[in-house]
Amino acid sequence: MPGQGLPLRVATLLTGLLECLGFAGVLFGWASLVFVFKKEHYFEELCEHDARLMGNATGMEDCKAQDEKFSLIFTLASFMNNFMTFPTGFIFDHFKTTVARLIAIFLYTSATLIIAFISAGSAILLFLAMPMLSVGGILFLMTNLQVGNLFGKHRSTIITLYNGAFDSSSAVFLIIKLLYEKGISLRASFIFLSVCSVWHVGRTFLLMPRGHIPYPLPPNYSYGLCSGTGTREKKERAKSKELDLQAKEFLPPKEEIPGPGQLDEPRSFKSSVFSRRFAWHLVWLSVIQLWHYLFIGTLNFLLTNLASGDRALVSSYTNAFAITQFFGMLCAPWNGLLMDRLKQKYQKEARKTGSSASVAALSAAVPSLALTSLLCLGFAICASVPVLPLQYGTFVLQVISRSFLYGGNAAFLTLAFPSEHFGKLFGLVMALSAIVSLLQFPIFMLIKGPLQNNPFYVNVMLVLATLLTFAHPVLVYLECRQKATAPAATF
Repeated sequence: MPGQGLPLRVATLLTGLLECLGFAGVLFGWASLVFVFKKEHYFEELCEHDARLMGNATGMEDCKAQDEKFSLIFTLASFMNNFMTFPTGFIFDHFKTTVARLIAIFLYTSATLIIAFISAGSAILLFLAMPMLSVGGILFLMTNLQVGNLFGKHRSTIITLYNGAFDSSSAVFLIIKLLYEKGISLRASFIFLSVCSVWHVGRTFLLMPRGHIPYPLPPNYSYGLCSGTGTREKKERAKSKELDLQAKEFLPPKEEIPGPGQLDEPRSFKSSVFSRRFAWHLVWLSVIQLWHYLFIGTLNFLLTNLASGDRALVSSYTNAFAITQFFGMLCAPWNGLLMDRLKQKYQKEARKTGSSASVAALSAAVPSLALTSLLCLGFAICASVPVLPLQYGTFVLQVISRSFLYGGNAAFLTLAFPSEHFGKLFGLVMALSAIVSLLQFPIFMLIKGPLQNNPFYVNVMLVLATLLTFAHPVLVYLECRQKATAPAATF
């Protein structure tokens, strides 16, 4: 890496990390914000109606209609967070960085201004603001991930760090909640987030490229403050290489060009989508993600029930949950480190035995997939036990499981499918899993309605569904074992 632009690249890296940490994934701190919204009496008129029907004083503390509204808002926002990955990826690919970031800034700033100026009487606008906030945040993350291309061999580390920062940004709503309890209004906090759009715009034009950051980086590449007219042609020439190499960060150089017999016939996008491997990966991602979204979206309801309506206790546990989310940035790189170490080990063994290095690389994903399922199972069991102090353990397992989930998802797709289909497959699997995540709202309605606030049977069914996710690493292991014993077979 040339030293000439090193200060600029470090500035881009650090400000990008701050952007992901402070803005990109704030939606997942929803439980902290719901606590503030309830204190501000959002949707409380529904509770007053419920209290009159129930004829008791506890109606205000256990308000079915109010909780349903908050659950539905989070369901829609989290759905948009995943489902819009595909169209926003298209925007980023075709209109490049500057346009994508300006769209992100518009959506994000509009959302924060709406939240700043609504009141209990206009709380319905949260159905508009939270999805906008979600889509703006995912565009921030998407445009920042390419910063890893500036740092060559450290590219994977930076990408996982940025994803971890995205997870940790959920702590922002905890800060807003704590400031609210100290007398800083919700409006003031969100106006501050809106004013930060000036910083986003400045970073867009001064510290980010207009197009894409190519990988591998061409000689004398410059951008932002140091960009010149002579580099545009180089960027265009590198663009085609960038898309081809985007998914190969987990593959060693010798595998980028397959040897004889390694790939006897090309695999189409259609054959990849309809493969057993992709189907089980979709099941694995969808089930685990549904657990996480359901838990985050209904955490305030869960804690309120377990704390018997004690608001101080609910506030304390909500703070603990948000603090654990902050450590997602530290947990995220461990999954990539595990896969990298295992991949190097298995490929070294493959070279000694003469077996396929591609099969060895895919085998490295098996422990990661199994460990993620195991973490989710532990998290699911703890969340299902109605003991309040146990939820501290639930919070820890949840943040580790979630940080492993998305890095493992991207890594598996790069190893298991042709690199030219990575972008399409990644967008498709995220969009389809988003559709499954919509189940969180009917599940919540089932718990609040027919099950009368008793989630036991729902939890049992979801734990059984989590056990089903172990089939994915087992099938991948069996497939790798079969191919390892038949090196002449196609992969």
